[in-house]
Amino acid sequence: MFNNFFHKLASPKHFYRIAGNLIPWLAGACLLLVLAGLYYGLLVAPPDYQQGDSYRIMFIHVPAAWMSLFIYVVMAVAGAIGLIWRMKLAEVMLISSAPIGASFTFLALVTGSIWGKPMWGTWWVWDARLTSELILLFLYLGVIALHSAIDDRRIAARAVAILALVGVINVPIIHYSVEWWNTLHQGPTVTKFDKPSIHLSMLIPLLLMAVAFKLYYAFVVLMRARCEVLERERNAGWVRELAEEK
Repeated sequence: MFNNFFHKLASPKHFYRIAGNLIPWLAGACLLLVLAGLYYGLLVAPPDYQQGDSYRIMFIHVPAAWMSLFIYVVMAVAGAIGLIWRMKLAEVMLISSAPIGASFTFLALVTGSIWGKPMWGTWWVWDARLTSELILLFLYLGVIALHSAIDDRRIAARAVAILALVGVINVPIIHYSVEWWNTLHQGPTVTKFDKPSIHLSMLIPLLLMAVAFKLYYAFVVLMRARCEVLERERNAGWVRELAEEK
């Protein structure tokens, strides 16, 4: 049963149909969680005893930073699958994810800079966490530029897969930078082994926003992947049948 499902999912035709069915549900769930997260984060959670209300940008900054790492790992895994098994949909997911990951990385950098101004007294410092996150943005942009520069889609897919796999070494550097080096950036508060050093009233909206951002990525990447599949399969019979139905 499961093998049959995954076999169908690997087929561009069935992927297009399954993704189309999932997108409205993912988008609806994302909207509900964003509204709940913003309500609890902006209106219910109390002010921080040190930072006051300025900490509330955390509910955008932290999930965006998490997503910037998560999406790059997804790209690296998709790149490995594409290189080893030559799966077209893995190549599609890789390149479809890159602009979304770049957007989350840019959002994390901008919101971090806004948050850092009242806390550190400056918009930017060459801190280990900030610098490695900036490198991640350049990696995303490099994947996008490299894919656009090569006309042959299969060659482009292999090239960006290699770049994604090489660049994934930056992900643990970003994650552990606050532990490996002395930085201005605060250490981990949610992913501690003992217990999160953040009050439950702040943790709940943060986790709601984190799940909402993941759902946002899911439905947007499926939308982009469907467009990429149609472009790649434009000469296939099922695409012509689909065009005739429209």
